[in-house]
Amino acid sequence: MEYAAIRHFADKKYCFATEKGRFLIRLETKKNDIKSVILHTQDKYLPLRLQDTRQTFPMEIAFSDNYIDYYESAIEIDVVCLRYFFELEDTSGKKTYYGNHCFYDDRITSIDRMFDCPQNLREEERFELPAWAENKVVYQIFPSRFATDKEIPDELWYQTPINHKTDLKGSLRGIIGRLPYIKELGADILYMTPIFSSDSSHKYNTADYYKIDPSFGSKEDLKELVSRAHSLGMYVILDGVFNHTGIDFFAFRDVTEHREQSKYLDWYYIDSFPLVMERGKKPSYKTFSYAGFMPKLNLQNPETADFVIDVASYWIRECDIDGWRLDVGDEISHTFWKRFRKAIKAVKPDALIVGEIWHFAGDFLEGDEWDSVMNYQFYHSVHDLLVTEDLSASSFLGNLDFMKGNLNTRLEGFLWNLIDSHDTARFLHSAGYDLRKQKLAAALQLLLPGMPMIYYGDEVALGGGPDPDCRRGMLWDENRQNRELLDYYRTLLRVRRNYPALTKGVLAKQYTDDDTGLIYMERKLEEQNVILLFHTRKGTVELPELKGMRNLIGNQSFEGRLGDYEAAVF
Repeated sequence: MEYAAIRHFADKKYCFATEKGRFLIRLETKKNDIKSVILHTQDKYLPLRLQDTRQTFPMEIAFSDNYIDYYESAIEIDVVCLRYFFELEDTSGKKTYYGNHCFYDDRITSIDRMFDCPQNLREEERFELPAWAENKVVYQIFPSRFATDKEIPDELWYQTPINHKTDLKGSLRGIIGRLPYIKELGADILYMTPIFSSDSSHKYNTADYYKIDPSFGSKEDLKELVSRAHSLGMYVILDGVFNHTGIDFFAFRDVTEHREQSKYLDWYYIDSFPLVMERGKKPSYKTFSYAGFMPKLNLQNPETADFVIDVASYWIRECDIDGWRLDVGDEISHTFWKRFRKAIKAVKPDALIVGEIWHFAGDFLEGDEWDSVMNYQFYHSVHDLLVTEDLSASSFLGNLDFMKGNLNTRLEGFLWNLIDSHDTARFLHSAGYDLRKQKLAAALQLLLPGMPMIYYGDEVALGGGPDPDCRRGMLWDENRQNRELLDYYRTLLRVRRNYPALTKGVLAKQYTDDDTGLIYMERKLEEQNVILLFHTRKGTVELPELKGMRNLIGNQSFEGRLGDYEAAVF
């Protein structure tokens, strides 16, 4: 038994309320090391001589990543405070008892040697998530390049490659005109990268947070966009660039002009004057990624924090937007995000708050800061599985289970699963324009639980290398679109919508074959049973036991085999 791998803390990650009176308790062990785990509980304050409150609950492996098994047990309690410990038996038959971070050879009897769970505290800390967002499909738009209401020559709109400065005159009214397309595709949420006043095409260097960039339109245009999206049953998320501003933002202009005498000096992290902001030189103030035109805000300054929270609240009140995606969210303090959440939820309790973070973000996802993240763990796993093919099928599932085992169980349906974005090369480009891989990546993205985020144009085979080439003009000319791929995306999204077992069902069975690259899953929800197959390699894999079943992708009889990079749903 590997004691060093056995891990539990009586905190919001390992012991939390899923609803009032119902708790989930989690324990980590080395993968394949433990034969069984039993959870022992008892009331902290009721002496056993008055009432025997001791209970035992079997724990089951809920997830297994590449190194760890995650045991879980859901229990119902009605106490002031619960005490508990674990009984573990390894594959050799050896037993040990684990309580309050110590191991014992005999069953634990002293409550002081047990873990502690105050019920009211954990219930008050319960992770409240906006129910409307769970498992919804996100469609990401880069507004300056998605659609326009102006006359733009094809040779300009469809130019490749494209650079940062190319002006395609994308607009909010152009997006309004394309809302029926997004709805017909099967998306539920429209997420736009920044739309506020800025002198760049990407708008991540904000000059005025209270003004829509004139090239995009006006506040009235945004109101209409949100209203029309809502009438179609869709939602709208804006991009909040609160880590940094542009150099034309009023506070930074004042610092530039008045230097040490500026009343906004504490809004930024200024190291020295005169300010160094020349390209190729390290700025003399903190910035985003050493980009001198993006000075970093000091959100520990109450005035700065007040300003940002007012901005975020303003657009919810004024235009009824449904939430924020937070740019570079992991470079801003937990103190600020806790305050931000309370303020935003006070304005709109079911607003969705999603952080941009490129690594594991468990410390932001404990119920008092963000509701979700852009799931770059998923992005990297799909790329390693299909683009470089460095990742086996079993390791791919292990990576997904790492996220499940280390986050609140409710979050699975809220993670923004992406295969590319405005910050990455297009998946199709990375995959060498192999449409088979694009289809399989889409199937993995759209047929599993979570909030899949489709980057505009992926569904019609829009290409593009790394930023800025990944931000080309959307392919609206049907002769330029891959209509077969578009139909495939629509089919996947229709299957996802019609078969909720895919996203809400219990995972009844799962296995992989690393030699063939096969991933097999069964999910069940009430009377609905679905089987998912993903063949992640070249070649053919034979599945004669499924021959003749109706493949929901294509709605045809299954021939009993999967070809190169092919998926099926039964």
